[in-house]
Formats: sequence, C-alpha cells, structure tokens
Amino acid sequence: MAKLRVGVLFGGRSGEHEVSLASARSIMDAMDPDRYEIVPIGITRSGRWITSRRSLDMLEAAVGSEVSAAEIEARLEAEASPFPDLAALAELDVIFPVLHGPYGEDGTVQGLLELIGVPYVGCGVASSAVGMDKALMKATFAAYGLPQVHYRVVLRRDWEADPDRVIRDIEDALPYPMFVKPANLGSSVGITKAHNRDELIAGLSEAARYDRKLIVEEGIDRAREIECSVLGNDQPEASLPGEIIPSREFYDYAAKYLDNASKLLIPAPISAEQTRLVQELAVAAFKALDGAGMARVDFLLSRDDGRIYVNEVNTIPGFTSISMYPKLWEATGLPYPRLIDRLIELALERHADRSRCETAVGPARDIEHA
Repeated sequence: MAKLRVGVLFGGRSGEHEVSLASARSIMDAMDPDRYEIVPIGITRSGRWITSRRSLDMLEAAVGSEVSAAEIEARLEAEASPFPDLAALAELDVIFPVLHGPYGEDGTVQGLLELIGVPYVGCGVASSAVGMDKALMKATFAAYGLPQVHYRVVLRRDWEADPDRVIRDIEDALPYPMFVKPANLGSSVGITKAHNRDELIAGLSEAARYDRKLIVEEGIDRAREIECSVLGNDQPEASLPGEIIPSREFYDYAAKYLDNASKLLIPAPISAEQTRLVQELAVAAFKALDGAGMARVDFLLSRDDGRIYVNEVNTIPGFTSISMYPKLWEATGLPYPRLIDRLIELALERHADRSRCETAVGPARDIEHA
C-alpha cells in the first residue's frame, strides 16, 4: 500500500506556541514510517508558514532563544511565507493540526482546509469555534442542560470604560472565590483565581491582555479536577477519567508545564457511578458542540456534595506522549501510536461523509408528490 502523506501542522500565533511544538514532536516521533510520509508544516509566532522539512527544528530552536523575536523572524525569512502554499496542502492525503489556541484551534485553519478540500484531524469549523470561545461554549452547554458553574461574561471594552460598574455586577452575581479567564485561550494562559476585590481587579486586567471577551466563573471550594478524553465522529466514545492534583492552588500554566510537580491519577479515584456520569457528560458535551475526531472534556467535582460540573471542552488538547488526552486512552486500552492511526481514520471518514453532500442544485422536486 502507498503511504499516506500526512501534514502535521504546528506552531502558530497563540500563547500556546511552545505547547504545540511539543505535541507535534511527539506525534511525528510516534507515527509509523512504514504507513505514513510525514510532511511537517510550521507556522511562526508572526503567522508566517514554513514548509521546509526542518521547520519543526527551526521553530524549536527559536523557543527560549535570547535573540529578539524580530531577529528570529529575519532568520526564518528565507524559508517562510506570509501565505500557505494551498496547492501543496491540497496534495496531502490528510492534515493533523496541533495548533493549540487561537488561529488554529478556533476554526480558522479548519475553514482554510475545508476550502481546499483536504481531510483533517479533529473538529470542524463550527465546533472548533464554539469550543474555543468559552462564552459561546457555556451558552451551548446551557442550551443542552449540561451542569456547569455560574458565570458572567465581561467585554474588555466595558471593563476599561467603567471598571467600578463591572466589579459591582460581578460581585452581585457571584461569591468569592472566582476564576477569571480570557474567553479565547487555552493551557490556562491568563487565568487567575480571585479571593477578593483586589485580586478580581488584577485578574480582569490580566485576562484583558489576551482577549476582548472575559469569563468570570464561580469557584467551587476545594474542587477536584477530572478530565475525560472523547474519540469518534457521530458515535463518540469516552475514555476512563483521570484526575489532576495540581502543584499549586489550581492547575495554572506553571503547574501544567513548568514545575513538573503536578500529579495525574489515571484512572481517577472516583466511584463507578461517578465514572459513568463523567463519561456520559463527556460524550454529551462533545455532541453538543457537534464534535469530530477528538476532544478532552474537563470537569469540576465538588468535595462537599459530590456534584459534577462540565468545565470546558478542548478540541485540540495537548498531545505529547505524557499529556492527559493520550494517557487516558492508553489506560483505556488504546496506545499512543494506535490513537494517532485512529484519529487519521476518523478524519478520512468524516471527509468522505462530508463529500456526500451535494453542492449543485438539481431540478426542483414536486414537493406535493415527493
């Protein structure tokens, strides 16, 4: 059999650039060279595209460099383009995007790939966009009756124009502690926990650095953080749940990526009934977004009353070999290399299903006698 030509798309303009590079490296290292021809496709921090075989090495070398961003971009100039080579992308059999965060996980790249008609791993345009925007995601969860904490949406413009009113409105609606987040970002970038008004003010200012739309959520005291992986298209399945024991007060960016002191408990030490409910809610949240391929669904479990809340869906979760998404599937019986195979199969399946849709209008049917 001829090898499948798989483009692995990584890097990007979001604050999760480094996480994306780590995910791409793990995926490319695990792919079977007898089955796949790997085509690395990098995107720099400024949004320039690199199709060189050395693109991942080049972007990795730029991480942590003492050289200025402008100098790094100048070095990449010879092999980078402000636009993707659409003809070259269209010749690939399938693309595996691992662009975490904005400009990759939010439907933008998915829309580009839809336009050129190439299969790709993961959720489609609409589900990616809703999954990235926490405000839209929470509204969708509410429409489907999924349990979630109370929250408020704040526009950066309103916060900057009248901060006193915004603070009053939030304090009238939610008790302390609260979590403040940019609506469109992942990997806990820009997220803070506010125990009082001063911390709420600081948290809103921090979140406003990253997005024009901010989310303020009710904090569940001593909540346990449970995660569940979902895999599939129209008939998705859920993995065993896992639990995160953060090294800090909550699972922030440093706890995830910098201090290596957080613990992952797989499977999560919860009851059989709680496991069943988490799996059911994970699939329900995935379907509410009309997900495809993969997603990781995050939950909060109250230590006080045992209630389980859907927190969010990540449509392109971290994908290193030690990330929660693949580790949960490994514990469920699907090892990392086979998980990659399955995601590529699902991408081709969804593309074939999408291709069945007619794009030309035929002769009008006689509706009365149809």
